[in-house]
Amino acid sequence: MSEVSSTAGRRAEDPWSPEEARTRFRAGWRVPTAGLCPGWTQANLLCLPREYAYDFLLFAQRNPRACPVLDVTEPGETAAALFAGDLRTDLPAYRVYRDGELVAEVDEVTAHWRADLVSFLVGCSFTFEAALLAVGVPVRHLEVGRNVPMYRTDRECRPAGRLAGPLVVSMRPVPAELVPTAARVTARYPAVHGAPVHVGEPARLGIADLDRPDFGDPVPVRPGELPVFWACGVTPQAAVMRSRPPFAIAHAPGHMAVTDARDAEFQLP
Repeated sequence: MSEVSSTAGRRAEDPWSPEEARTRFRAGWRVPTAGLCPGWTQANLLCLPREYAYDFLLFAQRNPRACPVLDVTEPGETAAALFAGDLRTDLPAYRVYRDGELVAEVDEVTAHWRADLVSFLVGCSFTFEAALLAVGVPVRHLEVGRNVPMYRTDRECRPAGRLAGPLVVSMRPVPAELVPTAARVTARYPAVHGAPVHVGEPARLGIADLDRPDFGDPVPVRPGELPVFWACGVTPQAAVMRSRPPFAIAHAPGHMAVTDARDAEFQLP
């Protein structure tokens, strides 16, 4: 499956507000959002027909590490309490699914929008990356200017109603001596995936090759580092692909909704 290509131009130090970033996205700027708008929370997006909304809420409740729901709209609404922009135009890239098949990767989804769509904003691990950097834990995809690597695993999520699928994880290489620090820091963010779900041997998650992520871009794992895996908010899209609802809209992996909430709001004391 083709992946939305990365575009140079984003920088971790960019001081834009969420509104400024969304204005750029609306104008067609298409980039992964890791490091953008530091201090502001980013979120995964999933939009499903109303008849599937309860199924997904139940799926999220049963799989909270992978699907921590931050906000839910009423059917047809194009903004959310945490997102004052337009959900149809103000992300950098979207995916459109019909019967579980990817049919379009686009800059905006106005032409695909339906009045019965319920939109879910799901926590994103980009939210805790500044906290990792602050304690000296590297974030490799920011260092090398790539999208974060994401992998389907052989771990099944707990099914709910008509939805089932595998856990998807994101990976960040961490020096072995800093793994306990990374786990401790990210555990303070349970609403955005929390602590790692696995450290070390990828094969124990059913991942055959770190250089071939299912979503995003590969990043180097250097000597003395361990691959560390966190539950990922692309898990709902894997459930869409497996369960084949008639229609869905989602963010392109790594191309998130920049919300009006602060990262600190999701950090435990």
